[in-house]
Amino acid sequence: MCGIFAAHGIDSPASYRTRAIACSKKLRHRGPDWSGCYVGKESVLVHERLAIVGVDTGAQPLISEDGKTILAVNGEIYNHLALRASLGPDVKFKTHSDCEPIIPLYRKHDKGLCQLLDGMFSFVLLDESVTPPRIIAARDPIGITTLYQGRNSKKPGAVWFASELKAIIDDCDSIIAFPPGHVYDSRDDSTTRYYRPSWWNGDAEGSDATIPTQPVDLTLLRTTLEDAVRKRLMSEVPYGVLLSGGLDSSLIASIAARETEKVARQQFELRQKKLQESISGPTTPVFASEQTTIAAWPQLHSFSIGLENSPDLLAARKAAHYLGTVHHEYVFTVQEGLDAIPDVIYHLETFDVTTVRASTPMYLLSRKIKAMGVKMVLSGEGSDEIFGGYLYFHAAPDAKSFHQECVRRVKNLHTSDCLRANKSTMAWGLEARVPFLDKQFLEVAMNIDPQQKMFSKGSSQEVDEDGCPKMEKYVLRKAFDCAPDGKPYLPKSILWRQKEQFSDGVGYSWIDGMKDHAAAVVSDEQFEKRAERWPEDTPDTKEAYYIREIFDGNPNSLFTPSTCSQGFSSSKHNSQPKQQLALLFGELHIDSTGGSSNSTIVGYPVATGDAPQIHQAEVSAFTTQHTNEIQRSMMMIQICNLD
Repeated sequence: MCGIFAAHGIDSPASYRTRAIACSKKLRHRGPDWSGCYVGKESVLVHERLAIVGVDTGAQPLISEDGKTILAVNGEIYNHLALRASLGPDVKFKTHSDCEPIIPLYRKHDKGLCQLLDGMFSFVLLDESVTPPRIIAARDPIGITTLYQGRNSKKPGAVWFASELKAIIDDCDSIIAFPPGHVYDSRDDSTTRYYRPSWWNGDAEGSDATIPTQPVDLTLLRTTLEDAVRKRLMSEVPYGVLLSGGLDSSLIASIAARETEKVARQQFELRQKKLQESISGPTTPVFASEQTTIAAWPQLHSFSIGLENSPDLLAARKAAHYLGTVHHEYVFTVQEGLDAIPDVIYHLETFDVTTVRASTPMYLLSRKIKAMGVKMVLSGEGSDEIFGGYLYFHAAPDAKSFHQECVRRVKNLHTSDCLRANKSTMAWGLEARVPFLDKQFLEVAMNIDPQQKMFSKGSSQEVDEDGCPKMEKYVLRKAFDCAPDGKPYLPKSILWRQKEQFSDGVGYSWIDGMKDHAAAVVSDEQFEKRAERWPEDTPDTKEAYYIREIFDGNPNSLFTPSTCSQGFSSSKHNSQPKQQLALLFGELHIDSTGGSSNSTIVGYPVATGDAPQIHQAEVSAFTTQHTNEIQRSMMMIQICNLD
């Protein structure tokens, strides 16, 4: 992944170039390897590159042979070799970049190209072969990558795009989080959905809901996830895997370790064959063509973080020992975590308590990983949403409710775990790839009969014919409870380990430490007056107050609502800078002069009529039990549900 910045429909783009580069520089932590800039007739595109594929030749923005099509991409296109082949021999490529096929695909399929891409991406493409020049922008189906769109009321017709809010905050007075699975077209200033899989309507109301009835195919589920991991090992640079010792990260690590060993073995055999050829002539090649994009390393490296003797560290050691990875663990202290919080908030661009808690250890670990020369890691986000792995799912009254909640949570991953994984790692120029959110895997897993995903808890928990507990994510565990090559994917103690929240798994003292520190630095008097200072999104705990105060004190901080806010007051008495925008779930208009005015979230400007929908009643309909987890779920999903 990289960092992209684009401004279109502006006057005197040549004069704006210096300004654009300055804006893009705020994204350079995402792409420290190289910077590129293109100035067009009425546009400027800037790219901050993190080189992983096509390292020597893939600098961006990419420019077509005739100089008429210009492209800046943040992401990875895993099927780029197949796309190159499908375009035929007449299409010539200038680089080995996985992103370059987007240009000829645009010329052949126009906006339809987005449906052909298999990967994680946000891109801006400029077409200067037409008058006026046309720009299209798109974001991957689930929102693994981040993308923001901005406008300026004093410059009607102009539009900005950037990988992070901080790059466009000073030039725009209206910004949205660009919706996943959508494509923007400047010709009619429209944003339309291109991604609508078969399971997408699973959270619709009444009879409109599509509830799958397909029995689980454990073999298909397993092989599809293996394929998802394999394609994400596409790399020309050192890679690794984030390993907490829980089910999700351990499964990803297990598959990746097998693939790494396989490729290393093939490379050894290839070298032996070449040596033999030099002696006795050519022999039949043994190197599988589909493996040629995977970097050959002798052993997979795994990484974990936690407080001393935390559950994740202990479980990760056990998993790493079993898998035979080169394991690296980082033991941090509560004080080190507290020291990092201002930087974490700056990079996350949010003051949501749970997100800050979970992101801080990941941020610290990413720094250690990057210092070792690793540029890419695999991570396990998405599994809990797909399979209903959060413990409150056991209270779902029926299969329909269970499936509807899974669909809602998957649709809104871009507001929580994807955002955390992306920004925590990219703060240090480290790319996180998430196999569970592979399009093909989603198609298989989200179409399983939800009755087979449901589970019970405690003394009422059932067991299957093999004695395995029907616990959360049972079908995923069962799919990998085998040994196709004689060695199980994971030992039973890991395969059937109950879920830990990441911020709990790194050590329960981390959360307690944050709470204790907040209680010490936030006085009772300050806390009692919190509503006067923050009439909207008022902190409900001293920890939330502490994080919000750090957020407000950061001159580059940006406002992201952590609850279902209907608007944001930018009045002077709030002591909040104009950069603080409520815009993760909708569009916010602010008074750019800093004067007293009220701002409102008005929703996504999409041509198809998509708009944020509030489903608070449905989300909370499960049960009144497990209040905290349900509230956390609602916090992140009730504001925006794009259909």
